[in-house]
Order: sequence, then C-alpha cells, then structure tokens
Amino acid sequence: MEIAAVAARIVVEEGQEYGPAKRRAVKQMGLAGRTALPDNDAVEDAVIEYIALFCGETQAGELLALRRLAMVWMQRMAEFRPHLGGSVWHGSATRRSDIYIQLFCDDCKSAEIALIDHGIKYLARSMTGFHGEAVEALSLNAFCPELNDMMAIHLLVYDRDDVRGALRPDSKGRTPRGDLAALARLLHDRPL
Repeated sequence: MEIAAVAARIVVEEGQEYGPAKRRAVKQMGLAGRTALPDNDAVEDAVIEYIALFCGETQAGELLALRRLAMVWMQRMAEFRPHLGGSVWHGSATRRSDIYIQLFCDDCKSAEIALIDHGIKYLARSMTGFHGEAVEALSLNAFCPELNDMMAIHLLVYDRDDVRGALRPDSKGRTPRGDLAALARLLHDRPL
C-alpha cells in the first residue's frame, strides 16, 4: 500500500503513467528492484485518495476541461470510431494527465493520413495497448483553453474488429472506455 501511495503522488504531481510511477516509487523508497509491485487498481485507488486529500478544489474543473478537449478530438476523429479511456474516462485525471483515445480503423494508416491532411503535427510511436500488446500511437499536443495549457493526446490505433474486446468490463466492473455518445452522456449527466 505504501508503494501505491508513493506512486499515486508521482502520478498526480508529475503526470507519470502507473508502471513508471510504481518503479520510481520502489526506487525512492530504497526497496529492492525485485519488490512486488501493487496492481494498477491499487494505484488507481491511491490516486483517488490523493486527489481527494490534496486536489479536491481543482480536480473537478480540470477533469471537465480534459473531457471537453477529448470530446473535441473525438469529434475530429469520428470516422475512426473513437473511444476515450484512461483516467480522463474514469474520472481520476488532473491537468497533468494525458488523454488516451482509442481509434478503431478499417485501415490502420488512415488515421495517420487524416492528421497529415489536416496539417496536425504528431509523433508516431508504440505504446502498450489494452491487452498488453504493442499498439501504434499517434501522440500530439493540443491547447486546452480552459486550462490555458498544452495537453498531450495519444491516439492509439487499433483494427476495426478490436472494438469487440474493448468494451469488456474491467476488474472493477466498469466500462473501460466510452465512445462519443457515452462521453456526451457523462458530460451531461455529471456536470462539474
């Protein structure tokens, strides 16, 4: 639990992903490199506790701004069946959180071509997908007027058929991601 708490502070304050934050927490705590790491659910629970204690006044507005920015990009990429995931979807995001949008394409290069056609600068890279596999990601920065800051957005490109497995409930029984309609409902039903 201590590792999860230290990792949560790193996630919230520095915007690191769970995996690197857990490894860094172990190092900061002076523990052996082979120390058992908490699972992501434990870290997420610790992140939620940390936010409640230290970011209670600002997090709700930051989350709303990130969700609205995600909506803009999902609308821009609507032809690729976008789904929002990660902390912005689940509600534990702060201004240091990245936005993760999964695209489900007929042709995996079509999303990249769409960005090129619109003159949007991006970095193509590989990231870990929702089943632990390597997935092509198109990473870009977008200005968020509500936060007056640049935000990182990662468009993870999947094959169209992968959407079937993308909506299975996670270990907490939650829908792990949502499409445009689901995000619109979330924004409408839970104004911040």
